Formats: sequence, C-alpha cells, structure tokens
Amino acid sequence: MSSAISIPGSRPNPHAVSASTSPTVSSIHERMIPRKDSIHFSGIRLPKVLHPIDNEDLRLLLLENISQEAVKALRAQGFHVDHSTKAMSEDELVQKIGSYHAIGIRSKTKITERVLKSASKLLAIGCFCIGTNQVDLLSAAKAGIPVFNSPFSNSRSVAELVLSEIVALSRQYVQRAFEMREGIWNKQSKGCWEVRGKTLGIVGYGHIGSQLSVLAEAFGMRVLFHDVVNLMPLGSARQVESLSALLSESDFVTLHVPELPETMNMISTEQLAQMKKGSYLINNARGKCVDIPALVEALRSGHLAGAALDVYPAEPGSNGAPFDDQLNPWASALRSIPNVILTPHIGGSTEEAQRMIGEEVSSALTRYLNYGATLGAVNFPEVDLRAITLEEPNHVRVCYVHNNIPGVLRQVNEVLSPYNVSKQYTDSKGEIAYLMADIADVSPADVNKLKDQINKTSANILTRLLA
Repeated sequence: MSSAISIPGSRPNPHAVSASTSPTVSSIHERMIPRKDSIHFSGIRLPKVLHPIDNEDLRLLLLENISQEAVKALRAQGFHVDHSTKAMSEDELVQKIGSYHAIGIRSKTKITERVLKSASKLLAIGCFCIGTNQVDLLSAAKAGIPVFNSPFSNSRSVAELVLSEIVALSRQYVQRAFEMREGIWNKQSKGCWEVRGKTLGIVGYGHIGSQLSVLAEAFGMRVLFHDVVNLMPLGSARQVESLSALLSESDFVTLHVPELPETMNMISTEQLAQMKKGSYLINNARGKCVDIPALVEALRSGHLAGAALDVYPAEPGSNGAPFDDQLNPWASALRSIPNVILTPHIGGSTEEAQRMIGEEVSSALTRYLNYGATLGAVNFPEVDLRAITLEEPNHVRVCYVHNNIPGVLRQVNEVLSPYNVSKQYTDSKGEIAYLMADIADVSPADVNKLKDQINKTSANILTRLLA
C-alpha cells in the first residue's frame, strides 16, 4: 500500500486559542483538551496539529446516517467529508473507496478484503457502533489500517430497551396494542405477570449486562449472570458457573455477547429445552447467537411464553426493504407467533447514544489522522506519544506500520541516526507492529529523503510523516 505523506496543508488549527486558554498537553492530549463549555487552564503549552507531509487534503466517507455531530466535528478539523444516509454494497465501495483516506460505517456496510484491496489511500476505519464484525479486521491490519469503534457509548440505550422488553413481554402489551389497532377489545390477565420477584438471567456481564443488572434490581428482580471470566457483581447479582444453570433458573434470559465462533447458535434446541417452561428469551446482541428455527419451535410448542429480538442473522440493507423469507427463510413463521417482539436493530438507536458514539469514534479518527495515535484500535497495537507543541518547530512525526519481524527497529534506527529522536514508542499485536517517533530539527530538504529511506525498509507496510 502506498504511503500517505505530504507538505503541511491549509487546514485550520482546531486548537488555535489564546495562550491564556491553552489546553493541557499529555500523552493522551486529545482526551484532555477541554470542551468549549468547560474551564480552560492557563499557561500550558499548545499542542500542534500535525498534517501529512504531502499536499493532498484528507477525504472521509461517512455512511449509514452517522450522527451529524460527528460530521460537523470532522469537518471542523478541516477534513473533506462526504456523508450518506445509506449503506453501500461491496461493489459500490470498490468503485468509490479509492478516493478516501478514512471511512465511517455502522453495521450494514461490510468492509471486506476485496474492498480493502481497492482502498489505495485508506488510512483508518471508524465503526460508529459497538461491533466490528462487519470489517475484515485481519486484512485491515495487514494493510496498515487501524479500526476504531465505540464499545460502551450505547450501553445504557440497550439496557433500557431490554428492560422495556421484559415488561412488555410479561404484560403482553404488544399483542394487546395490535389487537386494539385492529378494533378488538381483549382485556385479560391470564399469562400476564409483574416483573417484581422474577429472575433475570444475563449472559455476558460487560458494560450492557452490568448496567441492566442494576436497572433490573431497581424493578425488584433477582439477577443471575454467566460470563466466561469471573467478575465482581453489582448490587445483589450472582454469577453462576454454567450457562445451563442460568437457563434453568431464569424467568427471562437476555444475551449480551459478541459474535465469535463459540457464540454462534449458543442458544439452540438443547439450550431452549433447559429454559424454564413459560420463560422468555431476549436477544439484542448478535443475530447469529440464536438458532431461530429452534426458537420458533420452542415458541410454537408453548415451552417459551415469548421472545424479543432486535438482531437477526441477515438484516435488510436499508429502511423500507422487506424482512421476509427471501432474507431469512423463517421470517414469516417468526412473525406469525404471538407475544414475539421484533424490532429493526434499534438497540443503540437513541439520539443520546448516537451522539456519544459520534463523538467517540470521530475523536479516535481525528487523533489518528492528526497525531498518529491508535488508542482504542481493535485490530492494531495501541501507541501514542505526547503532542508536538507549537514551541517545537521543524519536528516531524514518523508513523511506521510494519510486519512484526526481527531486525526492523535496527533498520529504522539506522535511518533515524543522523537526527535527534526526541521521543519514540513501539508496540506489536500479532503480525503487525507500529512505531511512532518524533524527530527534531528536520529540514524541508531532508523530509523526502527520510520518507524514502523508511519506505525501503524490508518490513514496511505503511509509512506516514506528519509535521
């Protein structure tokens, strides 16, 4: 992949404030810069926004109706941003992605190896959501492209949705509401329950599961959870050793796990049979975690009293597209069963969640494009250096992605030996390693020479010079 390097462009410095309101400088400088409405500290050195050494402006493509706040934040950095409310197919991406240095997506757009091979300029990928399974992470890393996501920002939105589904299922009010819209009055209490005193089983006790645990206890529920690691419970929640133990004791079972080989169809015929008769299953995690035909059978037989699904093995690519048997062969059977809540992947679709996701991922992209920092990357070594300041002229930052093989640092340090290396940090993750180094007193005449020499190192994947 070709290197992305050029002369400082004309993008405005987004941190250009007076000396009396300068933000702090640290190795996590971007996280510490105060927001517009917060107090600024005086007398602290100003970080210098770095730009590629080549004159090409950075272009970003944001798809799937990503938060307008994120669009504004990235444009404020001086990036050229193209924004679309829709996802793109693989063929569309192959045609368009070669013009862009970064792309932002949600869950519907797939970044495959074929797409990455067409992405000759691509430097970074932002997943404006929790999951990253829509990206070929290994191929991206091999191409020198870090992938950033927002693993925590929609935790509260998902937890609240699950709690609302628990109440809706226990009171059958989705059915009753549908009947009323059809002109049918059907007041009944049979099969309707209070959630107080019932047992909630949480599979996966991460940020969502633990928040849900607290909310459920506030409703008077007893909480059990199962996780692959031992975790400290919140409140009175209790960890159980096995999934089968959780299933057999719970009135409601909710899944909050990633999509991994070991979680594929983790709830199938055997697990559904272990659940209590008259219990409920909720899945807001990943569509492939539940064997849907087995769930349909458990619901039709009356073994389960209801279910709520927000995710599916295959999902439509855009709003208005059909959710039918051509997409998933069991769709019409599932839709016909009473007391089943089906929602179109809205777990994190609140304005608050999308705003926080937009802030987090756009900040990560900005830190990488402007400073080379990879903190928060899911497929890449996490490396950062404190900012170069305006008081340090003629400094160049080397951002060097390379294969993790012996002898590389010796080669790089030989290239850098004629210069004063003010700071340097490197780390590796699997087959990929990433080095950042700040070089002092580099003359404009030396920049291209430095770039060429680093590019010629045997392990080079992608080299960027920022100044």
